[in-house]
Amino acid sequence: MQDLRFAVRMLRKQPGFSVIAALTLALGIGATAAVFSLIQGVLLTPPPYEKPDQLMLIPAKRVDGKKMDSPRDWAAQQWLEWQKDGKSFQGIAAYLWTFNFLIRDDGSQSMQGMFVTKDYPRVMGLKPMMGRGFQDSDFSNGPVKAIVLGYEFWQRTFGGDPQIIGKTVRISRWDTPPTVIGVMAPGARFLPSPGDAKEPNYDVNATVDFWAPAYPDPKSIKEAYWDVVARLKDGVTAQQAQQELTVLAANEAQGEKKFEGFTPQLEPLTDEMNQDGKRILLPLLGASALVLLIACGNAAALLLVRGLQRQQEYGVRIAMGMGRMALLRKVMTESLLLALIGGALGGGLAVGAVKLFKAIAGHAVPRLDGVTAGWQVLGLGLGVAVLAAFVAGVIPALRAFRLDPMEVLKSAGPKGTAGTGERRLLQGVTVLQTALTLALLVGAGLLIRTMVKIAEVPSGYSMGRILTMSVTDVQGYSTWGNFHRQALQRVQALPGVQYAAFAWGVPLTGNNWPATMEVEGQPPAMKESDKIALPMRAATPDYFKLMGIASIDGREFRDTDDNKAPNVAIVNKAFVDRYFPNGSAVGRKLWFNGRDKPGIEIVGEIANGRTDDLTQAALPEVYLPLWQATAFSKHLVIRTAADPRTMVAQVERELRAVDPTAAIENVRTLEQIRDESLSSRTFAMSLLMGFAVVGSVLTLVGIYGVLSLSVASRRKELAIRSAMGAQQGDIRKLIFGEGFRLIAGGVIAGVVLAIVLSRVLKSFLFEVQPNDPATLIVVGALFVGVGLLACWAPVRRASTVDPLEALRYE
Repeated sequence: MQDLRFAVRMLRKQPGFSVIAALTLALGIGATAAVFSLIQGVLLTPPPYEKPDQLMLIPAKRVDGKKMDSPRDWAAQQWLEWQKDGKSFQGIAAYLWTFNFLIRDDGSQSMQGMFVTKDYPRVMGLKPMMGRGFQDSDFSNGPVKAIVLGYEFWQRTFGGDPQIIGKTVRISRWDTPPTVIGVMAPGARFLPSPGDAKEPNYDVNATVDFWAPAYPDPKSIKEAYWDVVARLKDGVTAQQAQQELTVLAANEAQGEKKFEGFTPQLEPLTDEMNQDGKRILLPLLGASALVLLIACGNAAALLLVRGLQRQQEYGVRIAMGMGRMALLRKVMTESLLLALIGGALGGGLAVGAVKLFKAIAGHAVPRLDGVTAGWQVLGLGLGVAVLAAFVAGVIPALRAFRLDPMEVLKSAGPKGTAGTGERRLLQGVTVLQTALTLALLVGAGLLIRTMVKIAEVPSGYSMGRILTMSVTDVQGYSTWGNFHRQALQRVQALPGVQYAAFAWGVPLTGNNWPATMEVEGQPPAMKESDKIALPMRAATPDYFKLMGIASIDGREFRDTDDNKAPNVAIVNKAFVDRYFPNGSAVGRKLWFNGRDKPGIEIVGEIANGRTDDLTQAALPEVYLPLWQATAFSKHLVIRTAADPRTMVAQVERELRAVDPTAAIENVRTLEQIRDESLSSRTFAMSLLMGFAVVGSVLTLVGIYGVLSLSVASRRKELAIRSAMGAQQGDIRKLIFGEGFRLIAGGVIAGVVLAIVLSRVLKSFLFEVQPNDPATLIVVGALFVGVGLLACWAPVRRASTVDPLEALRYE
């Protein structure tokens, strides 16, 4: 306790040093702990299923190993045989993703759900917290009679009312209102449904709103539309189960032509769920660890400099009888106290940083709602602080342990000195800090260049002054045509609206309809896996004019292209280049259900657009008239003469006037949709820039400290040089040269380190290589320039050394 009280007095005696050292540690600890909070909440928190490591998703892949143009699901006949013949599994279940709307008179509300087979709750280990689960009698062909609500949806929509059990709810597209039979325990999320990933409202990271029973229809038992999940038996490995399923699927393909060309590919559920999170969070954890290393190095340098300045004090204490172990204990106690203060501040910074990260992350980080900065984060901060204290305090402490009091007292002067060993150690720490900081700066620079490159890419369509919103007529297909035609007429008549159209598959929303087809002039597919799979979209007339997509050949859609007219389509230039490189596609035909059926005539060709991803070249696309491809949920797209956000209330009012129960959601401008599509890159860039700024400040402080100590340690040398006739300019050049060598060494090491570490950012980069010379040169030159500014004050101090003052004690 006496040592602790003494440590508090010493830290209060030098408040500037104490604040800088504590904040240095706090910045490093706070950054690392905040990113660890994201990793803990997103990657390390297991899904709320029993023994999740046994759960395996079973997507399909091509037997020949080629890349699939679109995901492929399984037929009920296949997974039913796996249930019967599979020996490696405790259970196999199938499921379907779905979305619907809770019908309300003042505007219906969207809801995502899952149709599940009767084995699904047992395989997943899910149990309702209230009411009951599904019984065998709930699984039959016909209307859905019972649903189980998700806990979060129950709280959000029904206010946690327990009386909802036993009541019916109105759901669009369901003729019979189902009865709510239970509420599931909280936290249950969707399993991936790759075939539905392009659907509106698909969000695999959301919690499930409802579960409904699904039963394989014997009439469509060979149609592939089911997703499958399985639980391994105890002691069975994924490789063993993979081998068994491969054999079963091969046997099935021999007896059914539709199953040829595909084989199961087992994937652990947790790996699939964490795939996107790992891609963005692990590089950021590495960046925050670099900041922590820089902070610890800076704190160690500060403590070492302070220890050198107290050599006389230590010598006097030993001369007056203090034991060396007692002195070592005092020095370490000060370091530990300082680190604990830094750890406490770092924990507070981590809590604030987590809130900031959640605010700016948007859609970049999956399952962000489960991230909190709890006691684990604070414990991590304090643990790292203690480690940092040992690293930062052990060097001056050991130096004090080896002190010869007579030597220290004989060399008494106004300031302590540092030997060549200490100065080289500090210089090494500073070079390391500089190298780590440069790696951060290069990473941030690469992402900045990436965003600039993306901004320069021609998208193929306009983005300014375009408003989008999801609009759904929940009353059914009997009113579909009247609702949408009236809605367009009323919206187009609003002042300030230039064009209005309904569209399924608006750019950068991720929405399209993956479909297999046959194209005139292409050889018929011999097996299912060889069929052409392309993204389908649908739109009403004026859509291409609204979006600024140029027409190249043929015509655009007309109002008369409805369900009474022959089926038509419009394709993009990439489609023509692939399938008709030497001619026109206009007049050619497409078939979805075999060439013996009436085909769809291609009537137009439009320019390419990067509709799925701005960083990917345009792919072949097919557009259908929305009046023929009557999509259930789609976007209303509006081009306005002024800011489109000012039109939202007027547009919603006109839609409600047509049908008060219509669902209107996801109101965003196309520019906002663009920003969301780039959110992972933007989030990574923002954090790397923040880490790079923090690291730069700490490193510049370190450079300043090393040169300041060098000037103080070389006062005698500088005084002799001055007394022998050296000019102030010579002295400045001497210290300035030392600083330049220090910075240059760190920059050279940093460039090498950056080339190695920046490869982890490769998935975020676009038209920029990890070893981009322009970024390396610009970042290196800028850091050298700023670093030399940090040398100015020590250089100026060196030039003002008074020879008489410096040599008075000799």
